Amino acid sequence: MFRNNYDNDSVTFSPQGRIFQVEYALEAIKQGSAAVGLVSNTHAVLIALKRNAEELGSYQKKIIGIDTHLGVALAGLAPDARVLSNFMRQQSMSSRFLYNRPVPVARVVNAIADKAQVNTQHYGRRPYGVGLLVAGVDETGPHLWEFQPSGMVLEYRGAAIGARSQSAKTYLERNYESFGDATREELVLHGLTALRDTLAQDKELTTANVSLAIVGKDEKFKLYDGDEVAEWLEKLGNTQSSRGSRGAAAAPPAPEAAAPAGDSMDVDA
Repeated sequence: MFRNNYDNDSVTFSPQGRIFQVEYALEAIKQGSAAVGLVSNTHAVLIALKRNAEELGSYQKKIIGIDTHLGVALAGLAPDARVLSNFMRQQSMSSRFLYNRPVPVARVVNAIADKAQVNTQHYGRRPYGVGLLVAGVDETGPHLWEFQPSGMVLEYRGAAIGARSQSAKTYLERNYESFGDATREELVLHGLTALRDTLAQDKELTTANVSLAIVGKDEKFKLYDGDEVAEWLEKLGNTQSSRGSRGAAAAPPAPEAAAPAGDSMDVDA
């Protein structure tokens, strides 16, 4: 991208109707490691690929718990994600204090969307350089939302953000019809397969670079890391071996269909 007279702030439109600072923030998301989210009739799952900024450094946390029924996966600037996740925790605590109930997923998602959109209307502010996948369960069931720096939020059955995420989206689009009736374990394997498709050919998913979280109607939000994900990775490997090459779909087959509508800096690594 080249500099021009319209990319110095986030409140000036170009003659083509574009806000370049928002577009640059979207590019920051593409520099972050991939994250995948899926939802069934009973569960929502977040799976993220971790990177370490340096060989001797630790892995950056990619999934953040918000409440017992809610959490997020991030791609982009981790400090921005920390600010937004803290704001979401405040919204969740306020709901429990004032109404004695967990905050509805849609309400907290729209709250951060409004917070982000304000940055596109006031001079001297910049858009948040992070994308979030928000997974949670409320009285209406499991939900998965994608948040973008522009303030736009969309609900999905399956979504992917971050570097090389288009490969994961392709897998999700081909298999999303089977997500609704999938069991907890099947949903995780779908997510791991989609995430694996974002890797270079010489890379593999390991207990060191994968973290996942699960929340369900009768299951509190829980993060699984390190050796806790080994069982799922072993199942993924067994499924892959039975199907042949890595490029084959590793989860139960489903008819191809279009994706559902309403659809670093490792900055995060």
